Amino acid sequence: MFDRASTFGETLDSPAGRAVLEKHLPGIAASPMAQQFRSARLGQLVALVPELEEPAARDALWAALAEVGDGTARAPYPPAIAPDPAYEADEVAPASATFAPAPKARQWDPLEVRLVGPSHGNPFVDVELDALFTRPDGSVVRVGGFYDGDGVYVVRALADAEGTWRFRTRSTARSLDGIAGTADVAPAPVDAHGPVRVDGFHFRHADGTRHRPLGTTAYAWTHQSEARQQQTLATLAASPFTKLRMCVFPKSYLYNANEPIDFPFVGSLETGFDLTRFDPAHFRRLEQRIRDLAELGIQADLILFHAYDRWGFSDLGPAVDERYLRYVVRRLAGYANVWWSMANEYDLMWSKDLDDWERLAAIVGEEDPFGHLNSIHNCRPFYDYDRPWITHVSIQRVDVYRTAENTDQWRERWGKPVVIDECAYEGDIDQGWGNITGEEMTRRFWEGAVRGGYVGHGETYYPPALDAPGDADDDEVLWWSKGGVLHGTSPARIAFLERLLAEAPDGVWDPLPGDWDVPWGGTGDVRVAYFGFNRPRFRNVLLGDGRWRVEVIDTWNMTVEEVTGTHTGQVRVDLPGRQYMAVRLTRVAA
Repeated sequence: MFDRASTFGETLDSPAGRAVLEKHLPGIAASPMAQQFRSARLGQLVALVPELEEPAARDALWAALAEVGDGTARAPYPPAIAPDPAYEADEVAPASATFAPAPKARQWDPLEVRLVGPSHGNPFVDVELDALFTRPDGSVVRVGGFYDGDGVYVVRALADAEGTWRFRTRSTARSLDGIAGTADVAPAPVDAHGPVRVDGFHFRHADGTRHRPLGTTAYAWTHQSEARQQQTLATLAASPFTKLRMCVFPKSYLYNANEPIDFPFVGSLETGFDLTRFDPAHFRRLEQRIRDLAELGIQADLILFHAYDRWGFSDLGPAVDERYLRYVVRRLAGYANVWWSMANEYDLMWSKDLDDWERLAAIVGEEDPFGHLNSIHNCRPFYDYDRPWITHVSIQRVDVYRTAENTDQWRERWGKPVVIDECAYEGDIDQGWGNITGEEMTRRFWEGAVRGGYVGHGETYYPPALDAPGDADDDEVLWWSKGGVLHGTSPARIAFLERLLAEAPDGVWDPLPGDWDVPWGGTGDVRVAYFGFNRPRFRNVLLGDGRWRVEVIDTWNMTVEEVTGTHTGQVRVDLPGRQYMAVRLTRVAA
């Protein structure tokens, strides 16, 4: 039978399956989807098809598909595996594992308890380990531990307070249970500000420093060669970006045909994966990349699940999903610059429903006692961003043209910061989501900013058109997925916008009452009007109380020109008759 788990390609290759698809979705076999989504699951694909928005239409399709196919039943999902209570014999002395003191931590560093203990059997599933940490102020936090291979166990906390910490381990393995000790945490270095927290409709670090998430996207950059990863880091170092969206699992999609060198689980596509064993070397490399981003002042927005998959990771089943999630969060919650994204385009994850996402989000909350930001990203329908575990709105375009223009409405709807992580990508590929101009990308950033939100960047220039050499085995290196080098014109303009935002009294803009044709943002004493597509030769501006400085901003040419004098009441502001202009008003006297 064919069902939600069947791939689009295998269904099309069956005459009976193809006939069902053509009956319910006329023309789909000859559409671009027939090639683009051959490896996609039917349950993922139908979420993209407007004809199947109604439940009755979907039910009719599934019923028809169930009547065709080879009749082979699908294997059940792997079961949950409980820790082995007899993993170590009674004669093993409690707390007898070797405690390896970790390097002295500073505030906002990971604070680690490292133990050398047993390695027989399968410690990834046989052993449960955690520790109770007592902070200098007496508060207690439970932190889950993980197996790091070769008999090494780690409990990794986030050192969110300076002073002396105490800890005591708890474990189903006798030698790991009851180990106690202390660790001193030094003051934070001047450039370490702690994890990012929500501040109304905006963000601050834990120490109060303002954070503006100017994000970009390189989904699979950590799954590329070491040389490509280093190239990506060098590019980021010269960019304005302060947040990077990236996947834990590898990605299979257009321009993503290369095979990673390793995976979160031990194994390969050819030999299969052992879903009871993680690959510690893979995760150590991921941790190094997170540390590299921290050195650059960049937040790692980690996508925990996604649907673009040829290895089976998008359909692991509830027990393996939970095992994976606990392992990942326990390993990475000790890093201050981590954000969680439950999924990229959650609605394409055909094997998970809303109850699954709520269950998985609760696991993240349980295993992350340090409260990193968490959200979930949509393809078409919005998630319920009112859910209490969601700290901010992570959203993508809802229309080919209009998205950032909705920012202030979404702020009002959900009462949380709005981050448009995917507004489309600057580039020139054959997909509508990947061929907007640098001017349009910059415009969308400005439209979001004056409405009090944040817009994310991505780039999809096709390398041959750029005459840009690729790897010997990969000539399709697009920044949006594999990283590498930025070629577009928007990053410099985004840096210019960031400079202007930083000049605001509190480092942010909020939406202000606007004109019918022009949005205004800023604060009471600094107000910005953005004209976008429009190109007036002048604008009559009402100033309000006090005296004001008036500046004309060319957002594309990155210039700020002050209008002579200070002004009261109303002022005519002459403009050059070009698109992408803005006006900034600053009150200089009450």
